[in-house]
Amino acid sequence: MLKKVKYILICYLSFANLFLQAQTTQRLNTGWEFVKQDLGGAWEAVRPVKAGNPEELPFWQKVNLPHCFNATDAVDPDVNYYQGPGWYRTNIEVDNPYANGRTVLHFEGAGQKTSVYIYNIKVAEHVGGYDEWTADITAAVAEFKKNPVYKTQFKGKIPVVIRCDNSRDLEMIPSSLSDFNVYGGIYRYLNLVYSPQLSFDKLFAKASISEVGGYGKLAISARLINPDLLKNAKVNIYVKDPNGLNILSLSRNIKTFAGDSLLLDWSLRAPKLWSTDNPQLYTVSVDIISNGQSASISEKVGFRKFEFVKKGPFMLNGKRLLLRGTHRHEDHAGVGAAMTEEMIVTEMKMMKEMGVNFIRLGHYQQSRIVLNACDSLGILVWEEIPWCRGGLGGPVYQEQAKRMLTNMIEQHYNHPSIIIWGLGNENDWPGDFTEFDQQKIRTFMKELNDLSHKLDPTRSTAIRRCDFCRDIVDVYSPSIWAGWYRGDYTEYKDVSLAEFNKSDRFLHVEWGGDSHARRHSENPDNALSKIKKGGGADERAGDASLYGGAARVSKDGDWSESYIANLIDWHLKEHETMPWLSGTAYWPFKDFSTPIRPENPVPYVNQKGVIERDFTKKEAFYIFQSYWTNLPMAHIYGHSWPVRWGDEGEEKMVKVYSNCDEAELFVNGKSYGVRKRNSQDFPAAGLRWQVPLRKGKYNFKVVAKKGKVTVTDEITQEYQTEKWGKPAKITLTKIEEKDGIAVLEAKIYDDKGVLCLDAINLVSFSLIGDGELIKDQGTSTGAAKVQLYNGRAIIKMKTNNAKSVISVQSKGIPTVFLNQ
Repeated sequence: MLKKVKYILICYLSFANLFLQAQTTQRLNTGWEFVKQDLGGAWEAVRPVKAGNPEELPFWQKVNLPHCFNATDAVDPDVNYYQGPGWYRTNIEVDNPYANGRTVLHFEGAGQKTSVYIYNIKVAEHVGGYDEWTADITAAVAEFKKNPVYKTQFKGKIPVVIRCDNSRDLEMIPSSLSDFNVYGGIYRYLNLVYSPQLSFDKLFAKASISEVGGYGKLAISARLINPDLLKNAKVNIYVKDPNGLNILSLSRNIKTFAGDSLLLDWSLRAPKLWSTDNPQLYTVSVDIISNGQSASISEKVGFRKFEFVKKGPFMLNGKRLLLRGTHRHEDHAGVGAAMTEEMIVTEMKMMKEMGVNFIRLGHYQQSRIVLNACDSLGILVWEEIPWCRGGLGGPVYQEQAKRMLTNMIEQHYNHPSIIIWGLGNENDWPGDFTEFDQQKIRTFMKELNDLSHKLDPTRSTAIRRCDFCRDIVDVYSPSIWAGWYRGDYTEYKDVSLAEFNKSDRFLHVEWGGDSHARRHSENPDNALSKIKKGGGADERAGDASLYGGAARVSKDGDWSESYIANLIDWHLKEHETMPWLSGTAYWPFKDFSTPIRPENPVPYVNQKGVIERDFTKKEAFYIFQSYWTNLPMAHIYGHSWPVRWGDEGEEKMVKVYSNCDEAELFVNGKSYGVRKRNSQDFPAAGLRWQVPLRKGKYNFKVVAKKGKVTVTDEITQEYQTEKWGKPAKITLTKIEEKDGIAVLEAKIYDDKGVLCLDAINLVSFSLIGDGELIKDQGTSTGAAKVQLYNGRAIIKMKTNNAKSVISVQSKGIPTVFLNQ
């Protein structure tokens, strides 16, 4: 069991440390084949093929890792995403340089049940799609090398066969009722690792500070593989400060090693602290040398101190820090869960660019790359296990939950960014079992809470939305969706204060609302007139549906970026006047796929993100920047809004989101005056202008100043005064072509040829020919079926330098064709 440990930092993107005991590590990214169905067994993946008479399945496809079963079908509007088995195969060279060393396959994550075979012999299996695990293939490789086919059929390579299965299973977490896809595949990196017989299994460090500005203590303990082989060993420990200067170098001889043995207990004066603004990192290197072989590890360590004040705010290193957070799902356009390291790092840097200092990882243990990035960038973390919705299963279910909690804490224990271990999400949501017993759920939640504190007494525990368990965990987040699932966003502060008063330590995670990217509105708050106030702001059963139930913006609103801009703007300005608030986390940073939202404007996509699934920024991104960042910025609302509308001469509001002290707006070169920024002057913190518009084209430019720094932004929009009637016809045109990619735009008009700027019709694109639609991306411009945004929709296609016919259709309107 772990000792009482606090903080450590694993080097950001240090691939050399992919596995703690690794002396030689190789990512197995290429040379794989995959089949999406079940086989009779592993033998079908490796059996010899006779010349001229193939005996294997003909539909293996070449793939690279990471790879997800559901890269595109998760957002295919015409199918349910695949849940079932899939097989992978490859042949690898194995040549371990260590005498009697271990050869291991290290999985950073694979979903959801995985079996590993060398040739046709099963060597390992794992249940759980999000924690790391290993398959020791040492003995199986040695045995296969005795087989004659090793040198004949396989040319000196080792056949590796892996079966992944994401079939629905009520005795597994997460529940398939969850608002995200339970993906299948080897969707994180898979590594081939060589290590000595005696090597590291885990390394734990306790980096603590007595008081800010006082002494720091660094205690390091380790857990070894094959500790019984240790007779006489030498341990070397080195520590470097954040500037790379050596501050400690020591050696010690050890004769025995049991459990998590302590290797170092050391004090240092006034360590440089890890914080969200300045994540100072120390480097710790440890070698263990035994029988002439050496195992090593080099990691980054962070010193910091945090506290959720009872009935108060959050403190980091003795000062109040308002947690400005968001959420992340492991999901991206075109790849599903199989995000590359480059994609992950890009996403995390975008969060930091937006001003994020806190993230809740929903709703499962995520890639070590994510945690390394949080450590390096200065982003605090709530990480949780996937006990999400459905109720409580039996002994197998509960054992998996405890195992995944243990693995999550031990595997990510050393990240200073982590401050919360999450034990569950929406555990008040029944459905998977005939019994829904609140007392049994409470009992199990207590068991998880005790286990978490036993494994790691230094971090807090938390859950979201399970009121009958709020008293069990250290920090609680209720359901507050003011202005979306219930209530009006202007009620947000009052509702939050009421919930704050019910818990000792309150943190608000999950707020916001859906927005269909590129859809805008001249009157976005109209739906609020239908909404009942004073009835709470919590999400309830059925609220995600677009049909039936009480009036709510999620059902009756326009799903425009304009409405969400106001909702976010209001929340952020209120946060600045809530001194008791520890912080919040907007749900989520990026749109993601979900099986329970087929009727959304982009089918099967939760569209609450501030960016789309392909990293395209929505307008909301810049609103957060205007409140959360210091680097001078200014953004005129409406970069994706080409045509506004209204009466001739009608005054229209032009909004600028900026963190600058003042801004001046120019319309077609004419100044409309200077406005001073005031965060409490809603909307747009006072940076708004009423501009009379007449039919025609307008250039809007803002010049904003912060001290001696000046920043600018500008957009061009048309203003339409013609009134439109019922949609009657569609046009389809090519508006751009570059590097073999054509951009096609559909527009919808009434019978007089007037563009219908509030049309939200569902349109469907299709193609016949040698080109290829870029579809099933789960974005506003990458979906074959999509609701219009202001009477238009865009899709891209690969021309392949060939001829194609593209069509667009909408119910009740004649289909049109485009020859390309």
